[in-house]
Amino acid sequence: MTSALGIHHITMITRKVQANVDFYTGFLGLRLVKRTAGFEDAMQLHLLYGDHAGSPGSLITFLVWEDGGQGRIGYGQTLEISLAIDPASIGFWLTRALQAGIRSEGPMEEFGEHVIRLKDPDGIIVKLVGTKAFAQAVPHEAPGIPLEHAIRRIRGATVLSEVPEETESFLAKHFGYARVSQNGAIRRVVSGSGDIIDVRDATGFWSSAPGTGTVDHIAFRAADMDDLNEALGNLKSLNSSTTNAHDRKYFASLYVREPGGVLIEMATDAPGMTVDEPLETLGEELFIPPLFMRDEEDVRVALPQFSLYGEERVIYRDLPFVHRFYTPAEPDGSTIVLLHGTGGSETSLMALAHKANPRATLLGVRGRSTEEDTARWFRRFADFTFDEKDIAAEAEAFAAFMEGAMHAYGLDRTNLSFIGHSNGANFLAAFSALHPHCAAHALLLRPMPVLTHWPEADLSGNHFTLAAGETDRYRERASELQQHLASNGAAATVKTLPHNHDLGLEDVELAKSWAKALSTTGLA
Repeated sequence: MTSALGIHHITMITRKVQANVDFYTGFLGLRLVKRTAGFEDAMQLHLLYGDHAGSPGSLITFLVWEDGGQGRIGYGQTLEISLAIDPASIGFWLTRALQAGIRSEGPMEEFGEHVIRLKDPDGIIVKLVGTKAFAQAVPHEAPGIPLEHAIRRIRGATVLSEVPEETESFLAKHFGYARVSQNGAIRRVVSGSGDIIDVRDATGFWSSAPGTGTVDHIAFRAADMDDLNEALGNLKSLNSSTTNAHDRKYFASLYVREPGGVLIEMATDAPGMTVDEPLETLGEELFIPPLFMRDEEDVRVALPQFSLYGEERVIYRDLPFVHRFYTPAEPDGSTIVLLHGTGGSETSLMALAHKANPRATLLGVRGRSTEEDTARWFRRFADFTFDEKDIAAEAEAFAAFMEGAMHAYGLDRTNLSFIGHSNGANFLAAFSALHPHCAAHALLLRPMPVLTHWPEADLSGNHFTLAAGETDRYRERASELQQHLASNGAAATVKTLPHNHDLGLEDVELAKSWAKALSTTGLA
């Protein structure tokens, strides 16, 4: 046995960062103690909540898969998490949930403790457990939550295992958990620090699938690097599924799957959350891992923005397309709408657009069609054969989206422009011709015409800059599209850049020139 220190943190996956922040800081009153870009994927926001000091054992963390796919709870996964409150606080939290419109179940008694069950915005089950187990906890004092009722720390978690005996034995041998009780299909084991893991027999359950609304992993505490290395050696001797140790800046860690399939991490207590921020201002700055610092500004633009309680925020509306805003610190009143290429997302063009005009508000939109699980704007049958009924239907939906966005977000139609790449540029050109009342100045990167019969439309007053790639096999099609747009009365020019179908530095420079022309003359 290496450690008996108990849980370090529990990490979950959320689909909507703002709703997540509102629930965990606004409703539950936890402190946001850290916000970082991901250590493997810089475009993935990682939020950490905890007690006032961000202590190991209090940390609830979330990977943000904004508008990502829903996961499925099953064996080899964590079913629910539990947070400790004072036993006398059950009534307070029942009343608070009722006032907030959050459905609760309970109180009920489990293993001699009174429990309230809630669900967070992603559907993750969060239990509030009345316990005297953590008398030394230092909770965070949040508005509307008296300190005596504040959440103290993590109480534990319930894991689903098809081999509960092996899971229990693994937790005992490597993390110091000992069984204290069994209630039907649930075995309760406890650590030296007093937190618990309930191992539930999941024989006959369906399998799990990763995604939003699920728990990614549970992390147990290692006192120091010696403790971590001892665990690494012991696990390797079992020929288990360990990885090498990782430097997560705030702790060092390793990962392993226990016999039932639940992903387990082991994390050191040090250096802790205050290694790069003082205690007084924990969680206020976004930190980018050193590996990605060269692209720091691109990362900051692509990560989803959110607001804490009382701060101004974008209130997202339910519109036909998944979309994301980036709001600069000093917006100039202009908005650039971004349409990605095949396999991209609503954030794919944000770095380029931000370089083009750092003061523009960016509205990235995700296409609704898919091809081999990659996002597109319309279906295609072959390289030069497209589903034109799908184009027309999606263009109509996009027109409704743009009208809805104008109204919902107060966008200035006279200060609106578009950037599209590849499939997004093709769709944008067709959309402008099919719905000319929605057209605006646009930068089309690697475009081609996708309509067999180009419609008659009045695009006068709109300027389209088309960027063809010198070695792109679709290069000549950009000139063909330029002729179609010009026949509709638009001012359309083709620029040839020394690239293939992918984007390069010359595209960024062209975007800067295009944006400067828009801001100075109103024409690109």
